[in-house]
Amino acid sequence: MVRLIGLVISVGFADSLNPSTIAPALYVASGADARRKVTEFTAGVFAVYFLGGLAIALGPGELLLALVPRPGPHLSYVLEIVAGAVMLTASAFLWSYRDRLGRQEAVKIRQASRSSAILGATITAVELPTAFPLFAAIVAIVSADLNVVQVVVLMLIFNVCFIAPLLGIIATLTFGGPDAQRLLVRGRRKLEAHWPAVLALAALVAGLFVIALGVTGLGSLHRNDFGTLSRHLRKILKP
Repeated sequence: MVRLIGLVISVGFADSLNPSTIAPALYVASGADARRKVTEFTAGVFAVYFLGGLAIALGPGELLLALVPRPGPHLSYVLEIVAGAVMLTASAFLWSYRDRLGRQEAVKIRQASRSSAILGATITAVELPTAFPLFAAIVAIVSADLNVVQVVVLMLIFNVCFIAPLLGIIATLTFGGPDAQRLLVRGRRKLEAHWPAVLALAALVAGLFVIALGVTGLGSLHRNDFGTLSRHLRKILKP
């Protein structure tokens, strides 16, 4: 369980550096009644991502495991390596096309056309089918053969990490004083120009961490020098 908590935290923070949610939140933060609207936007994002991920973990995920034997430690570690490899592939893609993606014009937000909560929920619902870090976390969670309460707790931790930048925007608006909105506008401009590189680096770090968990997990199953080294490394990787 401790290993899974470390995994969902690392992947959740990596997934949180998502311009699809941060950029609209920064646009909302530049308008009137910014703190309330960003809070509503964050609630919409959290609700859809949490409930959607939970539905996948407890629905199709559990259904799949009901059709096949419960995976043992070996398969669980292999799935972690696969999930990490997917994140490294995404990182390589973002880094390769970072200049082209950074030049794309950001989507303009029409705040008056819908509530901030609905806006956040809609954006997240559209992004959910391609949320590969979320799926990587779900694979690790479902393959661990946990009870429902443990799955809910892990998904809750993941989603709190996912909305961490949005909570940071709310905190800036709350405690940043009169210059808070100006600082956020400046941050939005930098995000628009550099988000592919930032997200690529975050996916790289998270992918390497997840792969390290899987590789050392496989190694720890062996009674040899590599197994001993793996067990020592896992003590470092685990909180």
